[in-house]
Amino acid sequence: MFSRRMVFAIAGAFFVFCSVILISVSDKHPDATEGISSVPISIISPFQDAVTGSITFISGIWRHYFDLVSTAKENDALKKMLSQAVEKKNQCVEIELSNQRLRKFLDFQKTRMFQTVSAEVIGKDPSPWSKTVIIDKGQSDGIRKGCPVVVPEGITGQVVSVSTYYSKVLLIIDRNSAIDALVQRSRARGIIRGMSSEECTFHYVLRKNDIRVGDEVVSSGIDGVYPKGLRIGYVSGVIRRNSGMFQEVDVTPHVDFEKLEEVIVFITPAEYEFEMP
Repeated sequence: MFSRRMVFAIAGAFFVFCSVILISVSDKHPDATEGISSVPISIISPFQDAVTGSITFISGIWRHYFDLVSTAKENDALKKMLSQAVEKKNQCVEIELSNQRLRKFLDFQKTRMFQTVSAEVIGKDPSPWSKTVIIDKGQSDGIRKGCPVVVPEGITGQVVSVSTYYSKVLLIIDRNSAIDALVQRSRARGIIRGMSSEECTFHYVLRKNDIRVGDEVVSSGIDGVYPKGLRIGYVSGVIRRNSGMFQEVDVTPHVDFEKLEEVIVFITPAEYEFEMP
């Protein structure tokens, strides 16, 4: 009828109940229960120790749990503060770099006799065959088609299309770009054309002309687009064959087009000669 486990549980409960009764009686009549009182105490004490230990253990776990929760919240707060500090530092670094570029632009503009407009690059053509960028200045700022675009390091390109507030700039590394140029040292002339990479080629340079690797190449001012004396790049390779009229000359631009962020647009006619700094 009853399982063995239930019988043991009932018997244990009954025994504990009787032991509690005996302890209570022994407290009131110690002389009458002097021999008997030690029996229930010796039996109940292990149970009391187990219960006390369990309560202490659970209390410790509970306390540690709240400590962990508090530590986790504090850790989250510290992570948030650290993230904000890193972001603020990053913003300060970007502002400092922007200020350095703007100082170079201002110094460059002070040395020129041209009316200029500073613009920010807001887009690039993703095509590997077309090297153009979009700037955030247009007709409302005085920019027109054909305006030369430069940075302090050298020529960047020219404006090929204009809207009211934006303009498209063809970079000198595009295959459709052409600049009448000359070697500053020997005055050898030719046409700088893009290669749709980070390099340019110097076309129509006569084989008799003295050109060396490292020579500076500047604009000649003859094409009517770029003023004379603007830096383009330096000669990075020369092949002079035994036959033919022209040399094969490679030119590396001074401008790093991968890092192009701001530019200067000349909006006055290019009839003036540039003085090299």
